[in-house]
Amino acid sequence: MTDGPESQKRALRAELRERRRIRTATEREREAAAITQHLVDLASDLGSRSIAAYLSTPEEPGTRDFLSWACDQGIRVLLPISRADGLLDWAPYDGEQEDEDLMGMPTPTTELLGPIAINDVDLILVPAASVDRSGMRLGWGRGYFDKTLGSMENCPPVYAVIFDDELVDSVPSERHDQRVDGVVTPSGIVALRP
Repeated sequence: MTDGPESQKRALRAELRERRRIRTATEREREAAAITQHLVDLASDLGSRSIAAYLSTPEEPGTRDFLSWACDQGIRVLLPISRADGLLDWAPYDGEQEDEDLMGMPTPTTELLGPIAINDVDLILVPAASVDRSGMRLGWGRGYFDKTLGSMENCPPVYAVIFDDELVDSVPSERHDQRVDGVVTPSGIVALRP
């Protein structure tokens, strides 16, 4: 008997967490600089004026320098705040003070907006553990972004920010899992769906 998708996901997430944990500071700095440039290129190419993104944690591919750039360019940035009901509220990012939400994720301290605030953005950047070449995203198991993306009627382009070795041939998936349009890695921007 083979393991089902959920146990396959758990095993893969554990492996990916360990790979991220053992990256050196030098690797992280080099990869963060490359990711920042590719995110700037993506937002510029799309003419983005409003972005939904997230504040990266120390072990994640870096989004913070890009978010600072976006704010400096006058691009509206919304960041997620986890709710107990499994939905995400959103708050504008001003590059100032940070707090943590109930999941321990970094969040802004600005005005709290409801879940539908994301409907006005023209680019969404999401975290991921891994993404396959068909655009299937393996998240970290809480389903917040899957619920958000699955509920949007007119979803703008969605890109996951991952390390190069996290773009793979296939990831285990279930019915509720949502695909992304592409990934941004230290090596570049990869469109995965037309």
